[in-house]
Amino acid sequence: MAAAVRGGPASRPKPRAKAPAAKPRAVKSREYAPGKLGAAAKVGLPPRIAIMVAALAVGVGLVAAVASGHRIQNVAAGVGVGFDRQLAGLGFRVKTLTVQGATPMAQADIIKASGVYRDQPIVGLDLNALRARVEQVGWVKQARVVRLLPDAIVVVVVQRDTLAVWQHAGRTEVVDAEGHVIAEADPGRFAELPLVVGEGANDSAAAILPAVKSRPRLMQRLEALVRVDDRRWDLRMKDGGLIQLPAVGEDSALIQLDQLDQKSRILELGFARIDLRDPELVAVRPRETSAPGQLSAGGV
Repeated sequence: MAAAVRGGPASRPKPRAKAPAAKPRAVKSREYAPGKLGAAAKVGLPPRIAIMVAALAVGVGLVAAVASGHRIQNVAAGVGVGFDRQLAGLGFRVKTLTVQGATPMAQADIIKASGVYRDQPIVGLDLNALRARVEQVGWVKQARVVRLLPDAIVVVVVQRDTLAVWQHAGRTEVVDAEGHVIAEADPGRFAELPLVVGEGANDSAAAILPAVKSRPRLMQRLEALVRVDDRRWDLRMKDGGLIQLPAVGEDSALIQLDQLDQKSRILELGFARIDLRDPELVAVRPRETSAPGQLSAGGV
């Protein structure tokens, strides 16, 4: 049996087994701060305040993205009046109100009726209610309202055109071609408009006025168009004469009047009445002559 020899090469120790790797210690979760919030923390803002600032910035961006229309109104309604006031503090408030499509005379009434005031918060402004108020103005036939952020409101209107001055029931009012009363219009400022008198004259004036206006000799002597029983017209002349038109066939009657005037200058002769109600017969009544011994006009 072989014996171990002393003094031979030293035997190498067996390598020890490696100890198992230690498990990593659990790291407590830390609150993640976005870049903007981190920057806010550096300047000493508490995280809660920083979040509010960021939310406000997002809100402003949303408002800017929907610069007009009712979507912005819905956004403001969703977040409340306080948000609207905060935006007003950032410059989102009314600075200008522009009215387009209206005469200067009508613009003042429209601006007054709008109810919009300077520095009013613009985001929560109810455009439908504003338009309804504007359309209550007699001048306005139709209106559209546009919001231009950050600080402008534009009101675009279709204005009613004045047609005549209407006298009835002790009142005098300006009306348009549809017979609509323009309550804000001062009749004293529309002396150039024809005068129509009587119930229903406002609704019927648009049908006859073009034919009358197309006859300059008649127009320059005309004082008023009087509606009789809401059926027909009498033309009251400045010299006191009266021209009676039929209920049907007004154009034909006016043509007869033209023919008489061309032949005999009947409009200049001063008749008391010219009756055109019968298409087959024109009746003319001269003015009453002065009684014997009575002085006539001019002392002659």
